[in-house]
Amino acid sequence: MSIRAGTIVDSSVLLDVFTEDVRWLSWSEAALGEALARGPVILNAVVLAEIAPRFSRIEALDAALPPRSIVEELPRAAAFLAGHAHADYRRAGGKRTQILPDFLIASHAAVSGRPLLTRDPRRVSTYLPGVELISP
Repeated sequence: MSIRAGTIVDSSVLLDVFTEDVRWLSWSEAALGEALARGPVILNAVVLAEIAPRFSRIEALDAALPPRSIVEELPRAAAFLAGHAHADYRRAGGKRTQILPDFLIASHAAVSGRPLLTRDPRRVSTYLPGVELISP
């Protein structure tokens, strides 16, 4: 595992900000600000796909991303790890409604040695122990 600067940001946090979610906006804005104070925020194609429906054009999406955002390719090792974590989740009775994207995002944090900023840490802590979580 290589350790790199930055914080992987889950789409839930960005969506809270973009939609001005009544319940989570304050927490998500503050946590995102703290992550940016520590370094860049890291996104991947999975996060972009999950937030894309909020925007009519890719240029609008790009303009809405936090400053110092870096979009990285999902590492092969993260895809492999996510597949195994998801399979473990399903074998333990996990529902099909919780599909692979959450595991792909969290696995990116795991293999890059970065913290994951998310407000839904439950599955990550169970199926990818050791990932540093920034969560409510």
